Amino acid sequence: MNKANLLDFLQSEQLRSLVPLNALSEAQWRELRPSLRIESVLAGQALLRQGDCDQQHYYLLSGEVELLDAQGQREIVMAGSLPGCHPLSPTVPRQHTARAVTDITYLRLDSAQLDRLISWREAYQDLLLQQADGESQQWLESLLHSPLFRRVPVANVRPLLASMQRLEMPAGSNVIVQGDLGDCCFFLCRGRAEVIRDSDSDRQVLAELGEGACFGEEALLSELPRNATVILLEDSLLLRLDKKNFIAYLRAPMVADVSFGESIRLLAQNAQWLDVRLQDEYEQGHAHRAVNMPLHLLRLKARLLNPELTYLCYCDSGKRSETAVFLLGELGLKAYTLRGGLNALPAVQRDALICEVGAGYLLRSGGRIEQSH
Repeated sequence: MNKANLLDFLQSEQLRSLVPLNALSEAQWRELRPSLRIESVLAGQALLRQGDCDQQHYYLLSGEVELLDAQGQREIVMAGSLPGCHPLSPTVPRQHTARAVTDITYLRLDSAQLDRLISWREAYQDLLLQQADGESQQWLESLLHSPLFRRVPVANVRPLLASMQRLEMPAGSNVIVQGDLGDCCFFLCRGRAEVIRDSDSDRQVLAELGEGACFGEEALLSELPRNATVILLEDSLLLRLDKKNFIAYLRAPMVADVSFGESIRLLAQNAQWLDVRLQDEYEQGHAHRAVNMPLHLLRLKARLLNPELTYLCYCDSGKRSETAVFLLGELGLKAYTLRGGLNALPAVQRDALICEVGAGYLLRSGGRIEQSH
């Protein structure tokens, strides 16, 4: 089986069991797929070496791998097992040397890209579920995947959406006109439009826009006149974002963060760890007495939190926990994010923090914690 056929097979089978890839939407799978790499290593060869700092995730697809840490402890990981569904030695710098026990096949992908997709999915999942029908979910997901929204800090997306003006416009309407000054941009929720540029006596159709498209933002970013005209081909629904809000919401909100040492001090003063990763990630290893509250469930479960406590949020890169701290602040709760996330901690500190595995702890009303059985 060649690599192209193998990737087709894994797309519908084994890939969907890998953590946290199993949380991605169909649109995110389509975005991630071109960057996936399936590679092989012969028995006895090293796949990873302790201390490596490459920003890649490695997943075992076939065969067995031996993980060896700095203390000489060995672990055998088999493809298809529960440990095999998680990335091999994901912390950077690498905490293990990974050596193939048998001939192996593995999946390699960019860690930053995966983290961005997971953070996006976790942050917006409840927002998508609030849409009354599948059509609304589809255009909103297309909208959130647009290049402009990728520039908007996750915590700003909800207020940005709330600030937009909803416009119903008939076919033939000029939404923006070439040469005008840009004071807003638009998002096409329903309908079609074409982009036209006039040059002397020549009129050229540059593109056709469909649902989820954003247009008009170039004039706001460059502060130059509109470089094209956009005309609606059908009766359409648009969202209008004015320049003031556009500029304001591109700025990242400030959230409070703490170092590892400061978090230990706060724990002694009645603070509580809050792990905002997915449950599968949490069960692989979490802080002592840390409660798992995945980001996409945070608004729903926040009522269980104790307003008298301080919550210390963490995830791998810090992106999800920054969003969690912002959301908790909006709800009137005091929270900090672990600066830089788990990946920024030295190995000694990370091992000291992530000291428990398994189902962990349950949160009851008023912030009461019970150990799961």
